[in-house]
Amino acid sequence: MASRTATPLVHPGVNELVFTTVMAALSDPVRLGIVAVLADHPGTPCGTFELPVGKSAGSRHFRVLREAGLLRQWDDGTRRRNALRREECDRRFPGILDLAIAEGRRQGTVRVADHADPDYVRVDTAPQRDASDPDATP
Repeated sequence: MASRTATPLVHPGVNELVFTTVMAALSDPVRLGIVAVLADHPGTPCGTFELPVGKSAGSRHFRVLREAGLLRQWDDGTRRRNALRREECDRRFPGILDLAIAEGRRQGTVRVADHADPDYVRVDTAPQRDASDPDATP
């Protein structure tokens, strides 16, 4: 059986974002809910979302959002973490994520599990260098 990390995750460049693809990705209430949760909790692993669909459908929703360019995914040990590509989306389609987040919150179909990993808000998995510590490694 192949590892889920055997195939690299594809994220389109900002100039490759297509308006109709982005709008199609945002046309589903579950995906709107995922976007709303990620606005408040960047770095949330896929497995900590409480989705109103099964695991395979949930995986598809995350893939659609990633391939549309709305979120960035990365592997962190056994978890696949997610964050909105807010800066890139706002550069290409100003305000589109603000509208999607507001609608996702209004619908309220998705939330993060109460038992979620308390470390889920960590966006960057690389340790940060403290500039005030001369002995810190880069």
